[in-house]
This record gives sequence, C-alpha cells and structure tokens, in this order.
Amino acid sequence: MMRSFLLWLSKRQSIFNFVRRNRLAKKFASRFVAGETIGEAVAAAKDLQARGITVSLDMLGESVAKPAEAEQARDTYIAMLQAMQAAGVEVNVSVKLTQMGLDIDAALCERNIRQILGLAKGIGAFVRLDMEGSAYTQKTLDFFEQRLFADFGANVGVVIQAALRRSTDDVAKLVRLGARVRLCKGAYLEKPDVAFPDKKDVDAHYVRLLEQLLTSGDYVGIATHDEQIIAHAKQFAAANNIARDRFEFQMLYGVRRDLQEALAREGYRMRVYIPFGTQWYPYLMRRLAERPANIMFILGNVIKEGTRRV
Repeated sequence: MMRSFLLWLSKRQSIFNFVRRNRLAKKFASRFVAGETIGEAVAAAKDLQARGITVSLDMLGESVAKPAEAEQARDTYIAMLQAMQAAGVEVNVSVKLTQMGLDIDAALCERNIRQILGLAKGIGAFVRLDMEGSAYTQKTLDFFEQRLFADFGANVGVVIQAALRRSTDDVAKLVRLGARVRLCKGAYLEKPDVAFPDKKDVDAHYVRLLEQLLTSGDYVGIATHDEQIIAHAKQFAAANNIARDRFEFQMLYGVRRDLQEALAREGYRMRVYIPFGTQWYPYLMRRLAERPANIMFILGNVIKEGTRRV
C-alpha cells in the first residue's frame, strides 16, 4: 500500500511544485540528490573520488515530449562529460533513452545518444543506458543491441532489473553478447505476471543472476545496498577465483555511506550513482518506494545532520 502511494506521489506535478519551494523538503532531498546543476554534481563526484569511490552522474528526467527537449538533454550530457574530464573525475554517466527522445522518434533518439557516445568513445568514457519501466525493457535492449553495441561496445552498457521475471533470459543473452551489465533490483511497480511481487523472490532471482554474471559475464555492476547479497557476492567471487577487477559494487548517493566507504577501504571497487537536476522529486519518491520502512530512518538522519551543522 505504502509503495503504491509513494509511486503515485512521484507522478503528481502539483506536489512537486510545492515541495521544490519548501526548504525542509530540499534539505531532505540534498542527502540523495547532488543539487540541480552540473557544477554541483561534479563537486560531489570529486569529493567521493578523493575517498576512493568512483561515480556515475545522472541528470534526472525522462519521457520528454518535444525534440528540442531531447536535444537540450543531449547537450547537457555532452557538457557533463566535458566537465567531468576537465575536473579530473573518471567520466561515467547514466542516461535514459526516453530522455533522448525515444518516445518521439527512434531515429532522433539514436542521433542524440550517438553524439554522446561519440564523445565518450573519444575520451575513454562510459555511458550506461538506464532501464525504465517494463514497457521499455525490450525497446531498450533492442536499441542497445541493434543500434549501439557494434560501434560502442566498450563504452556503453545496460541495466537489468532482478524484479522482472524475464531477466533470466535477458541476462543469458547479454552474457552471450559480451555486454556490460548493471544488476539492480528495480524501482518500478509492475504487475505480478511481469515482476516478482515478494521481496524474497526478487532477492533470490538477484542472487541467481549475480552468480551467472560473475561467472560468465563481462565487467559487472552489482547495484544493491543489501548487506546479505553483498556478502554473498564477496564470498562467491573469492570461492570461484573471480578477480576484484571483474566487478564493482554500486550504490545510490546518500544511501549507506558507511557501507560505501567500508567496501572501498576493503579494496573493492565502489561506484556511487549521483543524480542531479530539477526533477529530483519523482526520483526521490521512487527511491523511497523501494523500501518504505526506511522513510523514518532516513528522515531522522537528515534532521540529525542538519542539527549538527547549526
């Protein structure tokens, strides 16, 4: 019930307009979103890099309605790549195809994303195609394989959501292709015939996919804050002689910062996904919906941090 309510809230523009003007709401969001500008996001990236943690920047927003909006998003991503390179930060970004115009015209989307990838390839950067709701899963995978992978294979990757029942077959295909995969649990509310409704089933599926990717896949992004799954990944890799440079752990900005730093100290590759931009409200609601029980815990920590600075 709470998860459905939070996902419903994420789509309410009137509420977004209100909270964006609210000081406390912006304070809460600042824990998980690195501001609204490229400069603020790059500054957060530099801070993490100084602590041995790499990043992937993501400008929030999706499903643009006009070609000019898609082109503006493209230009912002090009500026992001250039700003990260200039700052001496490892250049790695995440982008949604609907943000590049997929819902408007696939050819427009391809032109936009190819311009980003062209620059990325030239400077040795990496671009991850984010996965959206299940209605876009096949579209995204087809776009990746048929339009991009042959030309940009080393510079582009995709995301697989363990919550989706179809992901077993998708991972097998991506392993055969030699694609770089980020494995996450999934933040979208889906129908039971499309996704596992129970957390225990999502977790079990995640572990099966993780083992397959570690054993047979290319460089793997293990995107989770689940300590049990992280411990299993470490044990499985050690038991199967899988080198630490074959995978990395990935977490969200502001979530389990203690665990992020602990993994980096242990010598594991650790990457933090840093979102930024004006569309932080829908993003934050979806993140809270992943695990509603964390709301009071997170809010309490934000208030404590704010009190210490006074």
